Amino acid sequence: MLHGQDALSDPPGFDAARALPADAVEGEWRAADGAAIRLLDYGAPAAPLRGSILFLPGRGDAYEKWLETLAHWRAAGWHCASADWRGQALSGRLGLGDLTGHIDDFAIWVDDLAGLWAAFCASQPAPHVLVAHSMAGHLALRAVVEERVRPDALVMTAPMLGINPAWVPSRVLHPIARVITALGDPRRPAWRGDEKPELVRMARQMLLTHDARRYADEEFWRSRRPLIRMGAASWGWVERALASIRRLERRGVLEAVRVPVLMLATRADRLVSWPAIARAARRLPHCELVAYGPEARHEILREVDAVRDHALGAIAAFLDRTVPARGRPAA
Repeated sequence: MLHGQDALSDPPGFDAARALPADAVEGEWRAADGAAIRLLDYGAPAAPLRGSILFLPGRGDAYEKWLETLAHWRAAGWHCASADWRGQALSGRLGLGDLTGHIDDFAIWVDDLAGLWAAFCASQPAPHVLVAHSMAGHLALRAVVEERVRPDALVMTAPMLGINPAWVPSRVLHPIARVITALGDPRRPAWRGDEKPELVRMARQMLLTHDARRYADEEFWRSRRPLIRMGAASWGWVERALASIRRLERRGVLEAVRVPVLMLATRADRLVSWPAIARAARRLPHCELVAYGPEARHEILREVDAVRDHALGAIAAFLDRTVPARGRPAA
């Protein structure tokens, strides 16, 4: 059964959270340096065609977690694609061991996004919308700021514009992370998981979503595709994340953005900084902010139906207002 009833003509019993449509294509895109990045073309949307969405998952994520939402957008007429980040899911590893997430510099990911976006826009029908979650929201906004991508609209869910503890400024956290990183291999994990796997699962769900069923979808895919699993970030990732966050905090940087932006975030987020998100929303000239409270955790588009449906409705209304549909002006 499809969570949310977004199926098109898929067979009876098709579960969009745990299966790909028959016409979806999983392949790869080659970055400028030859790195292979796993790419998903989710398949042809229903008519009339609304445009194209590239969805980018967050740190430690795989696009498998977000298939239900891609199915929703496909049903609304969007041609959807998604991709791993270099060093995540089935696009290799850069840290120590198979579970540690690492990058030498966030600029590498910005370069990858610029190339992937150019290929996406060249091959998929306009208008082109970039939707990005958490770390991907940070990278998408940075790519927009640096004029490496120019989507017709940018949607960010729980963007990583600051990290917790939110009460400590990035200008304080960054030098501390830099010192800790220098004390060993920057690819080493920044934290360790509990020795009791069940406790780890319970703690993760309390950070990510109230919806146990949707949380279980991730475990389903990890059991089917074990290599997508990822754990802690490296100390190098932490230091580079804070360095990149500080770039966006510079005066005048966000104020120059002309792309229409929608942010969806929750004040109850325990992974990214709500105050940093609120500050960024005020600085962006063409930004709308949809705020949630304790009813939503970090993965707003994987929350209980009431929260998820509201968020999807807010995204649809924003795109109707800001992005012209094919053949008609914006509302």
